[in-house]
Amino acid sequence: MAAAHTVEEIRAEVDAWLDENWSEELTVREWWSRLAGARYAMPGLDEPWGRGYDRAQARAVTDALRARRAMGPPGGIGTSLSLPTILHHGTPAQIERFVPRILDGSEGWCQLFSEPNAGSDLAGLQTRAERDGDEWVVNGQKVWTSTGQHADHGILIARTDPDLPKHEGISYFLFPMRQPGVDVRPLVEMTGHAVFNEVFLDDARVANENLLGGLNRGWAVANTTLTHERAGIGDTGGGFGRANPGTVAGHLDRPVSDFTASRPAIGQGTVTPRTVGRIRELAAERGCLDDPVVRQGLAALHTRVELIGMNAQRWKVSPSRTGVEGNVAKILMAETVEAARELLGHICGAHAQLTGASDELTSGWLGEFFLFSPAPSIYGGTDQVQRNIIGERGLGLPKEPGPARETPFRELLANR
Repeated sequence: MAAAHTVEEIRAEVDAWLDENWSEELTVREWWSRLAGARYAMPGLDEPWGRGYDRAQARAVTDALRARRAMGPPGGIGTSLSLPTILHHGTPAQIERFVPRILDGSEGWCQLFSEPNAGSDLAGLQTRAERDGDEWVVNGQKVWTSTGQHADHGILIARTDPDLPKHEGISYFLFPMRQPGVDVRPLVEMTGHAVFNEVFLDDARVANENLLGGLNRGWAVANTTLTHERAGIGDTGGGFGRANPGTVAGHLDRPVSDFTASRPAIGQGTVTPRTVGRIRELAAERGCLDDPVVRQGLAALHTRVELIGMNAQRWKVSPSRTGVEGNVAKILMAETVEAARELLGHICGAHAQLTGASDELTSGWLGEFFLFSPAPSIYGGTDQVQRNIIGERGLGLPKEPGPARETPFRELLANR
């Protein structure tokens, strides 16, 4: 078959491939292996991992999978954050070791960045790593660790030299989670789910060969991760699989039918074109499509989502055009989630104050959307942090006064 280029050709090629490869009798492991082998897991990546597709071409692959109700590729921290950071900063050995297992979902990942006293001021982190032969011994605490309870590995930043300035004495590790000295404790949010966790590290170990980007250069590597995180939060191309990658959750050897029988989940922290369509359906069901407030709200949401998509495309074409595209994307999405919540509140009326089994209307995705909607303006760096970064790095505004940048970390006041 000739290489596909147009969206229509790609869609036809994926349809033909699905005819030969898709079956709900496959296990999750088998299906994800086939997707990765065909380079459809992340078709926007360059070869040999992807197909080098642009945003529209990659979306054609996604649309073809959705149309057939085929299970999506692995999602989560591995594909969104770990993989692009490893590809950018990793050695050939690191790339060969970790990237294939992220793409086929055989290993799951979490992010070990934030700490109880180092959230908005992430560079103030106090988790430490000390060299012991060919390994590093890690002690400290992390929090808001998404999917940590299901992860085989974590992307970890830790302080390796407290005598260097705050941003210079940090290193970045590809950290094994399933070992003595790692205690993961889920944090149940008000949705009733436990997406986030706190993680206690007590003499845990990581091999020196898993140091990513060089000793004490972790802040630069972490900024690569943060750029992808913020751009990902501000992207409308949300995932549509329910299975967790990796060996811990126990999903890999279950049939894909376990995860495709119900309607695909809509990401509660994003607003996508599908979300807008679902809100419109709800308005029609409740007989308020002719309400001018609802009509204007739907038009505004549609416009916001289109602009978010355009901004995402601009970032992927020129990620360093201003250096703050990811920050802008995150703010845009957080504001759009808030706008969607307000519109849904108008449509639902008093029902918006209820959730759970007590109210039929808000007992499903809608109730979770209401409850989860404050989160996007906080996680991944608060909106205030994003605006500071845009002001300082994008617009050249002066930084807030503080200690000289060259001050050794051990001489700074501890975060409180």
